[in-house]
Amino acid sequence: MLREWDEEDIPALIEMYDDPEISRWTPVPSPFDADAAREYLGRARGARAEGRRIQLAITADGGQPQGEVLLFQDELDERDVELAYGVGPRYRRRGLASEAVAVTTEYAVHRLGARRVLLRIEAGNAPSAAVARSAGFRPTADEPVQREAKRRRVLLETWCHRNGEPVS
Repeated sequence: MLREWDEEDIPALIEMYDDPEISRWTPVPSPFDADAAREYLGRARGARAEGRRIQLAITADGGQPQGEVLLFQDELDERDVELAYGVGPRYRRRGLASEAVAVTTEYAVHRLGARRVLLRIEAGNAPSAAVARSAGFRPTADEPVQREAKRRRVLLETWCHRNGEPVS
């Protein structure tokens, strides 16, 4: 089940993002404390209000957040939607990320009319690649996308799931 984040979720947000594996693969600040969590939620709410991004807590039953899935317009082609995701250390290997990505992909295709739904994954991020495959995504021949994260240049491979069908 996916739901909006709220102030009561700050401890769960800290637990999830103050993890070395999350820090390694994402641009969130590290260490991730209560101040960073409040700022993160504030930016998320602002981006949602402006229609730029949706950030939802991944839960098993609508309660305790166990991860997060993000949906936003692709920076290279406005017809495409990009997703990102993360799961807290206590909740990994349960299929939560794959299920959240699948649900969010369906939303992007059927409700937003996305031409393509994309994931951008750094080479070597085997857990994210496993989630992508499980959710029906495949690597594309697109040139790697360069982004800056934590003062280092990151090259991200593009994975695609077009209109609900895997791209070969």
